Order: sequence, then structure tokens, then C-alpha cells
Amino acid sequence: MMYWGNGMGVWGMALMILGTLLFWGLIIAGIVALVRYTGRAGPNSGFEPVTPQQLLADRFARGEIDEEEYTRRLRVLESAAQTSQVGG
Repeated sequence: MMYWGNGMGVWGMALMILGTLLFWGLIIAGIVALVRYTGRAGPNSGFEPVTPQQLLADRFARGEIDEEEYTRRLRVLESAAQTSQVGG
């Protein structure tokens, strides 16, 4: 009975608890978002680089180049890969 009529009351305490929970929730969500954002695309992120053959196949699939150009460029890429393996 010492605080009768002088304190925040039930609603004040409820708002204080809600505000505290909201504050810590935002802090934790910010830390999680920061960790996810900074760890997204590192050098060991598990993504393999796209090869020139894959790019060429994608262009052929989209219809940007015809079959003749696709096979001609694929042969050039394969011959360049073989010469780099022999020379290296």
C-alpha cells in the first residue's frame, strides 16, 4: 500500500514492459539482419562462377543466337580451353 496512487499503475507498467520488449526485439532483429547481409556473398559463399559455356547456352536458350552461331562459338571455347590446358 505504500505506492497507492503515486505510481504508473497497471497500464504504465504494461506499456513499459511492451516498450522494453519492442526495444530488445528491434536490437536483435537488427543484429540478425546485419549478420545475414554481411555474410551473403563472400568468397566462400557456395556459389560457383558461371562458365563461358553456360553463358553461351543461356543466350542460345533465350534465342539471342541461332544454332549455327552457338556451335561455332562453342567450338572456339573448347579449342581455347584445350590450348590453355596444353600450354599451362
